[in-house]
Amino acid sequence: MSGTTIAASVRDNKAQSRFELDAYGEIAFANYRRANGHVVITHTETPAPLRGRGIATGLVRGALDLIRADGLKVTAGCGFVADYLDAHPEYADLTR
Repeated sequence: MSGTTIAASVRDNKAQSRFELDAYGEIAFANYRRANGHVVITHTETPAPLRGRGIATGLVRGALDLIRADGLKVTAGCGFVADYLDAHPEYADLTR
């Protein structure tokens, strides 16, 4: 799976307030809450068998793309997302 394919496969599970990515028979996810026109990503989790494959990176990239498409802003409520945003200035327009 390429990074672009992974990111494009992310879905917004609004019923559970999380972005999800199916990969290799497992689900990686990023919990969030919405407030005042922005999305706070509070926790990301990648099952152990998926770690080290770029799944979490693709999950966050896809989540940010969905947030952008909805015209919202993002707040990093977990370290992984904060580090991703610091390393990817192309998403600076999404931060408050």
